[in-house]
Amino acid sequence: MNLKPFADSPFQIRISFHLLIAKLEEQAALNNGMRSAMAREILNEIEPYPELREGITDTDQLVKHAVIIKRLTADIFPEVLTLNEIKAITVPFQDVLFNQTKRLQNILAEAGSAFDINIRDFTEHQIYVNTCCIILNEFYGTSFNFSRPWFYDIPDARGIMKHYRILYNADFMDLMPAPDAPVITAQDIELLRDNYHDLDLWKKYFPKNSWILKGFAILSLFDATVENAVSALKGTLLGASYGNNIKENILEVFRSIYKLPDMDIGFTSFNDAENTFSIATFNPKLKSFLLPDNVEEECFDALCVNSLVKLIEQRMYFAVSDVAKFLEGEPDNVMAQRFVAQGIKSLIMAPVVKNGHLLGIIELVSNRVGDLNSINANQLEIVMPYITDTIDRQYSYMQNQIQALIQNEYTTIHPSVYWKFKKEAVKFIKYRGLKKDYALKEVTFHDVYPLYGQIDIKGSSDTRNHSVQLDLKDQLTALIPLVEQLHVNKNDSNLEQNIRNLQELVMDVQSSLRADTEQFIQNYLEMQIHPLLKAADGLSVAHQAGIDKYFEQADKNGDFHQNRRKYETTVALINEKMALLLDRAQVQAQAMFPHYYERFKTDGIEHNLYIGASIAPAKNFDITYLYNLRLWQLQVLCEMELEHHFLKSNLPYPLDVTSLILAFSLPMSIRFRMDEKRFDVDGTYNARFEIVKKRIDKAFIKGTTERLTAVGKITIVYSNHDEEVEYLNYIRFLQTKHMFDEEVEMLDIEDLQGVSGLKAMRVKILYNNSLPLRNFFSYTELLQDTKSIVF
Repeated sequence: MNLKPFADSPFQIRISFHLLIAKLEEQAALNNGMRSAMAREILNEIEPYPELREGITDTDQLVKHAVIIKRLTADIFPEVLTLNEIKAITVPFQDVLFNQTKRLQNILAEAGSAFDINIRDFTEHQIYVNTCCIILNEFYGTSFNFSRPWFYDIPDARGIMKHYRILYNADFMDLMPAPDAPVITAQDIELLRDNYHDLDLWKKYFPKNSWILKGFAILSLFDATVENAVSALKGTLLGASYGNNIKENILEVFRSIYKLPDMDIGFTSFNDAENTFSIATFNPKLKSFLLPDNVEEECFDALCVNSLVKLIEQRMYFAVSDVAKFLEGEPDNVMAQRFVAQGIKSLIMAPVVKNGHLLGIIELVSNRVGDLNSINANQLEIVMPYITDTIDRQYSYMQNQIQALIQNEYTTIHPSVYWKFKKEAVKFIKYRGLKKDYALKEVTFHDVYPLYGQIDIKGSSDTRNHSVQLDLKDQLTALIPLVEQLHVNKNDSNLEQNIRNLQELVMDVQSSLRADTEQFIQNYLEMQIHPLLKAADGLSVAHQAGIDKYFEQADKNGDFHQNRRKYETTVALINEKMALLLDRAQVQAQAMFPHYYERFKTDGIEHNLYIGASIAPAKNFDITYLYNLRLWQLQVLCEMELEHHFLKSNLPYPLDVTSLILAFSLPMSIRFRMDEKRFDVDGTYNARFEIVKKRIDKAFIKGTTERLTAVGKITIVYSNHDEEVEYLNYIRFLQTKHMFDEEVEMLDIEDLQGVSGLKAMRVKILYNNSLPLRNFFSYTELLQDTKSIVF
């Protein structure tokens, strides 16, 4: 036997055989032979046990009377079928199984003594409310449809989980109110109908033990393992291809479950980047009842507060059994107004969630009051996994289309602005689906604040030229004796001229290197000298070995390129380290407030940042986010300088770096240039910012021949007093954190072509013995540190 305490319910459960005994008494009274005699015999056997008629409330008594119960129920549990049928005596929704057939006993024995049988996905809350619904349907004439498949999941001896469908036969049960049972009114039923999840409310009208359930039920199981697997795979409701009959497929499932042949279904997409609702872009035929005019709207405009919290935040369904009555209670509710205008009398809205992301809202609607309510909304649990997977597949297909379009028409897009490109792509695909023309528009962000910074490898051009000179000198010097030996062997005047040319080239590469010198020498060697060496014959073994060694060294990986490789490796190591540090730091910066970020590798690392409300419209932008990002930028450049300081000794060439920040306080617009596939400033006035960016790192301090940027210092270029005060605040604050030296140089910058009046400040970096932690100080911390404020 599998006997558990009875679960909490409104019922006083009395397991009684009074109805079965009454049938035996009728049989015995007929006096019609063997069956009457057998009935009288059984009645005589159970006469000493009046509790079998009056009712057993203690499961221990069931064990005590197991033998006589088996005898009493022999007709409905025939011994000949005990190895075939999976049956037991029970009480509906209770995991109390006794008088089990042999087959059921064997199944439970295989599961092992540690196995605890429970109805799948059936909570104490559901047990309580469902038993209340039985009472309402039986005694008050309601027709609450709470039926759903019930299953026991039982492992077999091999540990394979098998699934058994549960069926109840309640022919031998009586239901009656206890003397103190509350009387339920029509208004009470309406209240309960709309409050499935309010267990306290249900317990108020159906207190524990307020109703008497007398009798027993027959539980029959059948092995539904295959059916269950097929059901789970009914992701071949998922078989529908993109945009094809999706509404018809889903609607057919829901009408079957709810037994409502004329119910309808809608879907509203949710965009978490903009916090907006829109129609189902993957299938324009799938109507949105929430947005009857097919106009995109913010969540708070389309939904009332309660439904918004349930659907968006709690990810729970929202049911209204009487929309007109709901509107009477909330006459300003836009959602209810729209549903009433469309003739909708009852509805359920359920969130479609996949991997924690809200994809949208399924809308079930009916033109009759009460058809859809908070009770039968729970039946969504049966089918929502299939619906979610179906819609997710539709979304995935569309996302792939959007991604392909963006990649083709735009380029790889930074995540902070991807949403706007996606929005434009959605419009294009939607219009294409409606057979309408739509020209993709350039993506623009207005009123954003720019931040520019760079860390430049100092003297990189000179170092590269020097490395080229060394390599070419080595190559030419090694080549001259080989050509001289050819001349000795052949006494060719052309070879004599080539020797003189090579000697002159050696002299040339030791002086300053012109822009075309490297290319000229390589072309000369490829066209004039190398063919001579390759065509030579009758050479000595030593001479041929020398030529072979020369060509081996002239290869890209040979010694005649070693100095250039050292230079390229140095630049690559610096760029890779600086870019990696900047990208990692960006993770924390994006968490402060989403902003556009791009970086470029040249002889160093440049980066552009743009921050503003238009880049993240779903968030509230405040100017302190700009200040926070500027402080972050200053710290990141400082950390990059420190990183290079400790990296420098391990570089093939110990090159230095210089750092610069360009401050610009006026908001601007940036536009994605379709032809160039990149963002650029929009408007002639804003172009000044781009001009300064291109020219400032080569500028000189006014009245001197000293370059503006300097090794070991960060240079900040600005144009007005407010910017000066702001960055001095940052510097003073970071001085207290021992990142900068106390002295701050205030400088004027020479006039640039088309730009004058720029100023700069320079501050020396303190190279500590260890790198700083990767936790950046915030603008809030600066404000709290009053010693850093400049008055």
